[in-house]
Amino acid sequence: MTVSDAVASQAALRSLADAQPTPFWLDDPDHRPAPRPALVGDEECDLLVVGGGYSGLWTALLAKERDPDRDVVLIEGEEVGWAASGRNGGFCAASLTHGFGNGLARWPGEIAELERLGARNLDAIEETVARYGIDCDFERTGEIAVATEPHQVAELEEWEREARALGVGEGLTLLDRDAVRAEAESPTFLAGLWDRTGVAMVNPARLAWGLKRACERAGVRFHEHSPATRLGAHDAGIGVTTPYGRVRARQVALGTNAFPSLLRRVRPYIVPVYDYALMTEPLSEEQRAAIRWHNRQGLSDSANHFHYFRITTDNRILWGGYDVLYHYGSRISRDFHQRPETFAKLARHFFRCFPQLEGIRFTHSWGGAIDTCSRFSPFFGTAMDGRVSYAAGFTGLGVGATRFGAEVMLDLLAGERTERTELEMVRKKPLPFPPEPVRWAGIGLTQWSLARSDAQAGRRNLWLKTMDKVGLGFDS
Repeated sequence: MTVSDAVASQAALRSLADAQPTPFWLDDPDHRPAPRPALVGDEECDLLVVGGGYSGLWTALLAKERDPDRDVVLIEGEEVGWAASGRNGGFCAASLTHGFGNGLARWPGEIAELERLGARNLDAIEETVARYGIDCDFERTGEIAVATEPHQVAELEEWEREARALGVGEGLTLLDRDAVRAEAESPTFLAGLWDRTGVAMVNPARLAWGLKRACERAGVRFHEHSPATRLGAHDAGIGVTTPYGRVRARQVALGTNAFPSLLRRVRPYIVPVYDYALMTEPLSEEQRAAIRWHNRQGLSDSANHFHYFRITTDNRILWGGYDVLYHYGSRISRDFHQRPETFAKLARHFFRCFPQLEGIRFTHSWGGAIDTCSRFSPFFGTAMDGRVSYAAGFTGLGVGATRFGAEVMLDLLAGERTERTELEMVRKKPLPFPPEPVRWAGIGLTQWSLARSDAQAGRRNLWLKTMDKVGLGFDS
């Protein structure tokens, strides 16, 4: 390490001195709703929703919109929005497939339809936010994928050509070096691809809390601090047990995502991985002028180990991503929510991207679990004679795609053939992850290979090419 590198590293560490070890979005007592009482005793309903994140909230709300007389109960192990739904970057994307490139590679015959359905889904989210008056700072500013290495410039150009050839590139604008730096000033930016309409920025916790309030106004009953511990058949319905009670329901929708599914058959398809983020203090007028960023788009770089970053309504910068951590045995723990070595790395990367912001401080640092699967995008299914449905595997793009997943779960419970249930994406599952210790070793080798690919102009080694070929991967 050179002397200048050491000085820069120490400056990055000093920027973390006052960071509170809590998610910025959840540190909001003025907007956080009071938790509802835990379930005690027995209860009955038409539809039980398990999980109080976006997946469960959208399912409960849409179920009541489809049938206002349906009796809906939602149970949550902690509090609504406390997990991934309150910890993410607030990128609400139209993509249902973890980006156009992943969707094109996996469902080339359906990608145009998937893009259409994704755009319609995002429109519906925007309409819902307006109709229910959800105060979540919804800004449909789009997202720019930026190239920071020469080979990434060619990749962005290829994605734009392919999208236009399929008739789904209307909202895309390719930006050269000067154009992208006119939108957000960084010496690391070489080019950009701006999706002008396909992404909105939101305050993710307030979106979850707003959906909770909308559900309650529609008549959904909530029980928080009520983790589901067991699921089984009960007479003509399904019984779900919690520590102090039980719910008997005609149907159940599972929105537990990164947490172990109540259906053991689903567990091999999911691995929980930990993602981390920092939030700066509000920028001064001079700092805002130094980085431009007047159009407030979301930004992400194009590496395998990528960063995502956005500006908030009070002019802070969220900076997250890069490291993604898997723990042996698919372990989930609050102990994993803080990782100082990752925060130090993120801070160094932040000042490399925005050297003109030297001296700014971070106020919050946090992490959380993401549900990922081998195809990086959601999968769906039913169990117990169609009385239980599930959606999982959103891989970090659940802010928007969970609403689509909720529609699918409700379609499946209704036994309906719709444009959604006819999709190959919905009908077929990804490959499951292998058991331990092969799972841990395979994920580690894949992460190492992805890092080497980033360091070698995007060249993929034999391991990554093999994973591509069999459709089993692990995305950052």
